[in-house]
Amino acid sequence: MASITPQQPSETPDIVDMISKARLDPKVASADVPPSLANKRQVTADELYKELNRYPLFMTELPAEDEDNEYLEAFKALAYEGTRAEIAENFKTQGNEAVREKRWLDAREFYSKALAALKVPKVPAGASPAELEMKVEEVDEVAEEKRERSLEETCHANRALCQLEMSITALLNRIDVCDLLISLKLNSRNVKAWYRAASACLALDKLPEALDACECGLRVEPANTALAIVKSKIEKRTTHVAGIERSRQEREERVRSEESNLKYALKSRNIVSRTTKDPPDMEDATIKLENPVEPTSTLSFPVIFLYPLQAQSDFVKACAETETLSEHLSYILPPPWDQTGEYGVEGTECYMETVAGGLIKAGRKLTLLKLLGSGKVEVLDGLVKVNVVPKAKASIWIEEFKLRRGKQ
Repeated sequence: MASITPQQPSETPDIVDMISKARLDPKVASADVPPSLANKRQVTADELYKELNRYPLFMTELPAEDEDNEYLEAFKALAYEGTRAEIAENFKTQGNEAVREKRWLDAREFYSKALAALKVPKVPAGASPAELEMKVEEVDEVAEEKRERSLEETCHANRALCQLEMSITALLNRIDVCDLLISLKLNSRNVKAWYRAASACLALDKLPEALDACECGLRVEPANTALAIVKSKIEKRTTHVAGIERSRQEREERVRSEESNLKYALKSRNIVSRTTKDPPDMEDATIKLENPVEPTSTLSFPVIFLYPLQAQSDFVKACAETETLSEHLSYILPPPWDQTGEYGVEGTECYMETVAGGLIKAGRKLTLLKLLGSGKVEVLDGLVKVNVVPKAKASIWIEEFKLRRGKQ
């Protein structure tokens, strides 16, 4: 029986063993990393993210203003490649997109950039002959100028629309109307510009100008619905404003008439009155006629009863000229702060200051008209002042009053 001889191990490397080694050591199964990327193995994920964020296509936020980024600057420069009309057209298109999304502030900025691009000199200042030769392009100057004019007209009108929609009244006067005037100067048959001019003037309450803009637009396009609607709003606003103005004038006329009647009523009664620079705040208390349009009707006065020895007072908002002081003192006296009982109706006397700076005794049974119509006392700042003192202390108070006034 033949014997089986054991097979000798093969000299060829085992493929399974090679795969196992490759898994343990990646260098065995991969090529060398390019030199430009070799240093990337040594940076962290955050550092790599920061590096990628420098490239415009990977940016998640704009860099700081003081940070130089040549990639971003190159990207921005692309917006200014081409002729003036092409650059303006690009910005106008972006502005139109912003308008469709109702981003009025961004749209206004794009239209402003478009207008600025149209004002850039065709030949850059300081350009060398070599640079000019490199930038030579065959352009139909007549067609290009016509295109620029059309773009300028459109951008002015559209920027005015943005300003109008933003409703910034403080800027409407300065920018919106100015843009519309420029647009209409370029093309007086621009119905959109007339519509926006009318809307802007309406927002500013410049109603005659708004109506004039509407009529100009309707002369160009009589069937324009938007202009007809704005004209209707202007007419309604005009009627409303006229009504307000009429009411204001009537109110002012009524006030003047009432003041005139009151002055006549005081003068006819020989009542002296004077107003100082700092009148007291009496709220709604004032000298008034029972019937403001009739000078002969009953007058009423605010009256303050002063208690100089106690530094107290009582205020009566309306005291008719036909009433006496005792009628009011009867329900005021005795005051709650009188602990000694000195301020009874029968135990007090009333005094009023004269125009000359002295004092007169005011009879409590005399009407207010009798007291004021004597011409000796005055109504100061629309207020009648009456000093109330106990009879027993009246002479002492009078002497003190004279001393204060320098009269002995």
